Amino acid sequence: MVPVLSSTALVLHNLGLATGFGGTLFGKIALNPAVKVIDRKEERGQVANAAWNGFNIVNAVSVGTAALTWLIGRAKLTGKEIDTETRGLVIAKDVLLGATLALGAANIFSGASLAAQAPEGAVPAETGDTPSIETPSKARKLMKAIDVMGIVNLAAMAGVIGITALLNMKAGTSSRWAAVTRFLP
Repeated sequence: MVPVLSSTALVLHNLGLATGFGGTLFGKIALNPAVKVIDRKEERGQVANAAWNGFNIVNAVSVGTAALTWLIGRAKLTGKEIDTETRGLVIAKDVLLGATLALGAANIFSGASLAAQAPEGAVPAETGDTPSIETPSKARKLMKAIDVMGIVNLAAMAGVIGITALLNMKAGTSSRWAAVTRFLP
């Protein structure tokens, strides 16, 4: 892989992670609480579900791009090119990126299921991730699961971003690793 392709892959990888992390963080700390200003609890749920389900395609493509660029570059490694510390970082990134993909997919399907609990996604809610007294039992369970998975997913994505930064810094201090990183995002 030539450096231009590797650089492009790194940019796409980082943009994918930034979009996934930033969008999810915005939703959790800004969008979800903000729907409380809407008077009708059903409309709160409708707005939150419409927003999250609208973001889901962007999130899936973004995080999917980050994973794809990592896997393509990662497939070039045999493990012999890197030291023990770097190998641990690479494996940790594999695990965290896998968790991010799995949690993201679970959230997408759970969000679609939640929205299907009421016409036009109008599930009664206190906030975007807090059920109200009127929230049906199944929707309440889905909201709680989505909330927990979202928090864990943010932590996993933050870990991937942090490890990516560490791997990039290691590339700058090791001639052997610098040569290998020409193939990794």
